[in-house]
Amino acid sequence: MATTQKALFLTKIGEPVILVNNRQIPQPGPKQVQLKVAVAGINPHDQKARDDGLFASHGLPAVLTNDVVGRVTALGEGVAGLAIGDRVVSQPGFTPDSSQNGLQEYAIADVGALAKIPDSITDDEAATLPTNIIAPVIGLFGSLAIPAPWSPDAASFDYASTKLLIIGGGSNCGKFAVQLAKLAGIGTVVVVGGEEAALKELGATHVASRHGGHDAVLLRIREIVGDDLVYALDAVNPPASQVLAINALSSKKRGAMARLRPNAPVDESGVAGKTAGFDVRDVFGSSQMHPGLAGPFWELLPRYLEAGKIKPLEYTVVKGLEADTVNAVLDRYRDGEKVTKTHVHLL
Repeated sequence: MATTQKALFLTKIGEPVILVNNRQIPQPGPKQVQLKVAVAGINPHDQKARDDGLFASHGLPAVLTNDVVGRVTALGEGVAGLAIGDRVVSQPGFTPDSSQNGLQEYAIADVGALAKIPDSITDDEAATLPTNIIAPVIGLFGSLAIPAPWSPDAASFDYASTKLLIIGGGSNCGKFAVQLAKLAGIGTVVVVGGEEAALKELGATHVASRHGGHDAVLLRIREIVGDDLVYALDAVNPPASQVLAINALSSKKRGAMARLRPNAPVDESGVAGKTAGFDVRDVFGSSQMHPGLAGPFWELLPRYLEAGKIKPLEYTVVKGLEADTVNAVLDRYRDGEKVTKTHVHLL
């Protein structure tokens, strides 16, 4: 087997990725597997990595993308339940050497951050999952401390009486958050943003328009939840706009807002009436950082997919490990254009 491979490298923050032909092929350590990469999924944070150094500045040259699908080509020590040739979807860890990331021919995957792909699910369908579903898994069942439906605490938790607000339901993370809320059996799932019929099919009980300004949107939410909301997830907004989710929280009960964009403090000058107080909880959507929560989810994911309890999302495909093609997708994110989640086919 060859010892080097093709990869797309980010060599300097703020510059385009480039193709290299002599990237060392990584080898699996204990509880790891090596994958022949078939699909690498691009997400908005990859543009921030290229242009701003997010997750990348500490490990240049860096390989991008944290959604990976491939076939197992080597097993590390202590790996059970996997075999050479298995199709696998994985979420790379944020390792300085980028050995787990997708835009290279071979990558490493951690047991506990991967799942075998059922025969009924395509590579591309599986590749819609890792980044966009693990963030709400951790946001809902970690940061907000709603018991995960697969956890021992689920038996004693009153999901049916629970109210949850999801801001940014039209985003990929928001759509998976809705599905996870349905999976848990949460009784009232209020979503702001997104297409109503599609979100209700995924599990939303109420969909509120995001238009009209803060006060109008807050009134729509409050008409549904009253003063009883203690759980909110903001999947899309920057800190300046996260006050909406906080203001929707109950005044008489202490509530919490989990946010997927924690890059600055919330401006609390616009918060009103929170006499019981509130918590702002940051979400870092890494399986490796939350093994006790993410590990069981990855183990259960194949049966959730087969049962239709987790449904893959929309995607588009580009073929070949081509720097110009990947840079063009990242440029569209940078320029604020609407981008369908894009998958790079390496095979």
